[in-house]
Amino acid sequence: MFVPLSKPYITNDEKKYVNNVLDSNYLALGPYLKKFEESFIEFTKSKYCVGVNSGTSALQLILKATGFTKNNGMIVTPFTFISSSNVAIYENGHPVFVDIDPYTYNISIEELKKLIKNGNKITKVPYNEIKSFMGVDIFGQPIDWDEVYKILPNNIDIIEDSCEALGSEYKGKKTGTFGIAGTFAFYPNKQITTGEGGVIITNNEEISKLCRSMANQGRGDSMEWLEHVRIGYNYRLDEMSAAMGYAQMKKINEILLLREKVADNYHNLFKDESRIILPKIEKYTTKMSWFVYVIRLDLNWISKFIKIPNWVKEFKVSEKIDKEEWKKLIYKIKEIHKLFLKKLNEKGVQSKNYFSPVHLQPFYKELYGYEYGDYPITELISSLTVAIPFYSNISIQEQEYVVLKIKEVLEEIENEISYKA
Repeated sequence: MFVPLSKPYITNDEKKYVNNVLDSNYLALGPYLKKFEESFIEFTKSKYCVGVNSGTSALQLILKATGFTKNNGMIVTPFTFISSSNVAIYENGHPVFVDIDPYTYNISIEELKKLIKNGNKITKVPYNEIKSFMGVDIFGQPIDWDEVYKILPNNIDIIEDSCEALGSEYKGKKTGTFGIAGTFAFYPNKQITTGEGGVIITNNEEISKLCRSMANQGRGDSMEWLEHVRIGYNYRLDEMSAAMGYAQMKKINEILLLREKVADNYHNLFKDESRIILPKIEKYTTKMSWFVYVIRLDLNWISKFIKIPNWVKEFKVSEKIDKEEWKKLIYKIKEIHKLFLKKLNEKGVQSKNYFSPVHLQPFYKELYGYEYGDYPITELISSLTVAIPFYSNISIQEQEYVVLKIKEVLEEIENEISYKA
């Protein structure tokens, strides 16, 4: 059996609406784009929605609309998809990373407090140059937004990257609505898909107007074809993608329930397996929208094979760690992690690491001089986390196969690797 990592949930409705577009005269900027945007206004209770060609474009346009510019700093997590931080560089600014919480994988509230109190010691962006906070709701889990608002001063623009969290709720309020603007994205592994695509939601009319204009080559409010009032881009969402997305949004609640059932099945199937750690859902997350299902190899289990200090197993990592020794330890853990992934994929269970630290990507190291030990919790979690097959219509038989093979791989590793502690 082969079980893919993800699979889009496509029905006859999507095919029907896309064919409607093909039979019409509107392949761009047509009625389905308006319907798709209106579906998000209704779903999130936001005032405005702008459809664009990707979540990355959505994030960049918000930064531009809020006046983010050269040498500005943008607070963001290093444990995310790379576009969350890249957009600051697009605008000649700088990402200012804050390490993560080892249990939610979201930006650490304690580390955020330290940044605001003590400044940034790594990228050395002056405190008064920090203009934006890019809050990523990782894997669908909302950030603790009440705490974020207590910490951040009023002069920092809050932007919500909810590209992985469509439908999640923080204390009864939908994600994407906690900043001056928010975003969702629709790559095929997301809750809903348009193939490629994204949206911006906001209650700020000026941001809505600016984003819509810049996404459409800088055209003015009238959208006259050859009238360009500002610098713009071709970030439009095409009509076929919008039609597909509209069909998906008509059954968004059904999709979210299907994915919740899949997550519940995994929880039950793994309930007696102590060698892995399951996703933790915080109490403030009143509704969880499952983007991926990410398990974590247990450090106590890995310590059967390599020596791991207790302070590491307890995630009490000091800023004064020996960076060279830390790097050696992470590399040892990563070897077991790689072996786990290799064996699992060989057994027909497609799995991947989620995520690799952004700050250790080659061009980030070259640009800013980052090294192992700069954001240790991110580095440690990244060496342990595994995304396993997860999609709306995965069968219980496929899930049982996935869990069976994971347990087989754990046993094989135990039998193959001698105790080295």
